[in-house]
Amino acid sequence: MLKKEIQDNIVIATLSDGASNAVTMETLRQLKEIIDEVNDTDELKGIILTGDGRFFSSGFSLPMFVGFETPEEVVSFFEEEEKILVDYFTCRKPVVCAMNGHSAAMGLILAMASDYRIVKNHPKIKLGMSEIKIGLALSIAQSAVVRFGLDSDKRYRDVMYFGDMVGVDRALEMEMVDEVVEGEDLISRAKEVICLWIDTPNQPFIQIKKGLKSETAARINLSLETENWQDVMARTLMNPDVKATLSFVQAAMEQKK
Repeated sequence: MLKKEIQDNIVIATLSDGASNAVTMETLRQLKEIIDEVNDTDELKGIILTGDGRFFSSGFSLPMFVGFETPEEVVSFFEEEEKILVDYFTCRKPVVCAMNGHSAAMGLILAMASDYRIVKNHPKIKLGMSEIKIGLALSIAQSAVVRFGLDSDKRYRDVMYFGDMVGVDRALEMEMVDEVVEGEDLISRAKEVICLWIDTPNQPFIQIKKGLKSETAARINLSLETENWQDVMARTLMNPDVKATLSFVQAAMEQKK
């Protein structure tokens, strides 16, 4: 789930769903409501996406993925998820991801879909995309926003093919994040970036961002309409080996709680 708070006309959306802040469909729908509110309310300046506890987000809820019983359930989920991710990617106002802890999978995808990424300076925090190690590929929108965020086919290759979880300093070197700050400065720095970008005469940021992201968003939407992605995602999430791996990872995470 998402907790919403407004400070200084900025919406702070906090992932808060158990120890690892896993993303569910409820989370995505709450995020969609926040995006629409920020887009439609002149007084609101932007969104800060952060998390509770030691995790920013571990990614999608594994019980949710393991629980898909039919291909139709998988397709229905991703039809809605892809639209919400594009809406988040193209939010009119500034969106800053303030990663308070570990960030993986959909957690890092949301970070990459943001306009700016800040992470707390802590030696134990790890960031990465480990999908390749558990038999998953990215969806159309997920792949496009991660590639956009990394701004390099080589960086995309290194993050996705190796599937490594890296520390904050290495993440900064790889340009997975824009800044590493002390924990007490995480939200204040995110607010500072949003105000720097939006508190200007005529708010040109809105048009600049539209020009920057519209081509990628249009390409995502075209691919969703014309490519046979539904069969690919359904086969992946219904694959017995993938389900077994996800169940194993889920059990391991439960033991660590």
